[in-house]
Amino acid sequence: MTKRSVGSWIVIALFTVSGVLHLVSPGGFLWLMPPDLGESTNLALVYVSGVVELACALGLLMRWRWAPLLTVLTLLAVWPANIWYAFDQLGSENTALTVTAWVRLPLQIPLLWWAWKSPTRVTSST
Repeated sequence: MTKRSVGSWIVIALFTVSGVLHLVSPGGFLWLMPPDLGESTNLALVYVSGVVELACALGLLMRWRWAPLLTVLTLLAVWPANIWYAFDQLGSENTALTVTAWVRLPLQIPLLWWAWKSPTRVTSST
């Protein structure tokens, strides 16, 4: 079996922690969401993203073939919210929060790569 990279473990850990936090404390993520969608829609999206993140983490951990693709698609799906939040923070008095919002954006690139390169089980066709 192929050895799992440190990057793969990072994605698994981040998705596990984030997924649990989305479900346990969804209100902590609502401020990251664009207000135009409405609070009930945003709350539903927070819950759905938490469940999907946990499914991705479990899939990567178990080396299921679909997991790298779903993880990449999940990262791409949340990127627009991260971009919106970064732009929303421009002009904010909280410089640390603004910097953090902008630093997060390029950090998704290695996460995408590590997710895509996470090893999966090779199934035999016999």
